[in-house]
Amino acid sequence: MKILIVGLNYAPEPVGIGPYTTGMAEALVANGHDVHVVAGKPYYPYWKTDADYTAAGWKRTRENEVGITRCPIYVPALPSGIKRILHHLSFAVSALVPACLQARRMKADIVLAVAPSLLSAPVARLAAWVGGAKMWLHIQDLEVEAAFAMGLMQEGSKLGSLARYVEAGALRLADMVSTISPQMRDKIRAKTATPVVEFRNWANVEDIGASAAASSYRKEWDLGDRHVALYSGNLANKQGIEIIGEAARLLQHREDLLFIVCGDGANREALVKRAEGISNIRFYGLQPKERLGELLSIASVHLLPQVADAADLVLPSKLTNMLASGRAVVATAAHGTGLADEVEDCGVVVPPGDAIAFANAITSLLDSPIDRRRYGEAARQRAKDRWSKSAILTRFEADLLGLADTAIQQNAAF
Repeated sequence: MKILIVGLNYAPEPVGIGPYTTGMAEALVANGHDVHVVAGKPYYPYWKTDADYTAAGWKRTRENEVGITRCPIYVPALPSGIKRILHHLSFAVSALVPACLQARRMKADIVLAVAPSLLSAPVARLAAWVGGAKMWLHIQDLEVEAAFAMGLMQEGSKLGSLARYVEAGALRLADMVSTISPQMRDKIRAKTATPVVEFRNWANVEDIGASAAASSYRKEWDLGDRHVALYSGNLANKQGIEIIGEAARLLQHREDLLFIVCGDGANREALVKRAEGISNIRFYGLQPKERLGELLSIASVHLLPQVADAADLVLPSKLTNMLASGRAVVATAAHGTGLADEVEDCGVVVPPGDAIAFANAITSLLDSPIDRRRYGEAARQRAKDRWSKSAILTRFEADLLGLADTAIQQNAAF
């Protein structure tokens, strides 16, 4: 197959959507397919363009046998609702011409748009038309619904109505839609007649398991034998991460417990400021991905907060590696939501925003090593069963081949 991927985020971005788009592209190349990616210049999660990509204009490279066109984009230092829209719009405008030229040059079979941002969908549709290809839309976040849930837009407002219109139009443009959880799949099916399939993010189960037993972080960070309640990932609004600082404040009397937050993002400065004077919480930057298994292994429990109403709109990619590390998870989500279902039997789920329940769940696990071990073993097994990279990408490749075959047949008919 000849596949053109249009997506804002790509390596070397260390967290979020970028690593999954990169893994997808490189896996397809490894299986003999011709893949080119049109992406923005890397900026996430720091909301600052990577120093190696600050030169003006577009940049073409070849990385791990994947052809890449990097597009200049607007990156707001403090991303608000309007600024995020301008950020996404800048990528759509910047990617339009190179995507169309590349689709025509390679005679693409599939043009795949990754959302966020939905504004990439019209670009991918036009590129697919130019190249005689089918268009696939992969949705990592239900970004419109999430924006309403986080208060970035209001239902009934002009901006909200426009966002709904763009979402509906993007879904109509695609020949196939995929998303990362059953609940998100069902929500999208209710919005469109376009076929929708599940294409999960994955966990690096083998890599994390191999490195987890050799962690040197305890010595480097002088953790001693204290329990660690760990959060590692992007520090943004949709995480509802403020609850970690509140729980740490409630549990300052536990001298055997330390909260560690590893990450960067638009919300980091505010979080650090809110935690001033709390003695049992530390903040570190994002750690090298090569040491992810080591980092995750220091946790007695993993922390996975999320804002109310967002648990079926996004499925945090960090959950996959938490499970793979074989540690219990404490999550905030309403029961019956997708996030709660994924964590069930692998930890404890409490209501979003309830710091007391969150703190109590942490202490109950710390004081019950049998439950903690049982949840951890179940988490590791669930990562193997549901989040295997090879199995997920094999199914995805088969779906791509099916759609590509229809494009080839239709082109042959003309």
